[in-house]
Amino acid sequence: MNNFDWTQLLNPEFYITFSIGGVQIGLYIVLFIIFAETGLFAGFFLPGDSLLFLSGIYSGDLIANVMVIENDFINVTLLALLIALAGIVGNTVGYWFGSKSGYYLFKKEDSFWFKKKYLLQSKDFFEKYGGKAIIYARFLPIFRTFAPIVAGIVSMDKKKFMFYNTLSSFVWSFTLVFSGHYLYGVFLKFGIDLKEHIEMIVIAIVLISTFPVIMKLAKKRVQ
Repeated sequence: MNNFDWTQLLNPEFYITFSIGGVQIGLYIVLFIIFAETGLFAGFFLPGDSLLFLSGIYSGDLIANVMVIENDFINVTLLALLIALAGIVGNTVGYWFGSKSGYYLFKKEDSFWFKKKYLLQSKDFFEKYGGKAIIYARFLPIFRTFAPIVAGIVSMDKKKFMFYNTLSSFVWSFTLVFSGHYLYGVFLKFGIDLKEHIEMIVIAIVLISTFPVIMKLAKKRVQ
């Protein structure tokens, strides 16, 4: 930690391989980040999609933080399940926070941790897509953070919210974690170790996940 660089906070691999006193705690950090990105409105800057993809690559190491499982499929499935549960809890907290603090958030001034424009954009997104916005938002940075809060603000039916919350979390988690895990194996067969190309992977995932957001903003400006 003596060579710590603040830019490491934007690198998912930093969290995954993090250790204290030689003890790996990457799994706990990953689960907290997934929770924070959706449960705490300050989590919009956290590396959600790329973190899940890289977690799939490091699934064996992450699960080894808590138990040793020899079966590869069980390792990656358990990891995806834990991440999905963290996402469900995070969204639920976000919904509760929105239902209790909606008026306060719309009156709150901008700060480093909070940008009201993101809240307003998420509100428009939610009004356009309704319950499906919870699913779409899982794969979109910024919207992923504010969608459950907006759902709480507009008093979306709790049962309906929990249905989309659970479905979206499992789809998001299993898609990205399994993609990372099995694509890693596929590339290894061709002599390519994805662990040696982490920066390129992160950049690619960020570009792919933010492209729909950029296009949406561009269309608004044209109109």
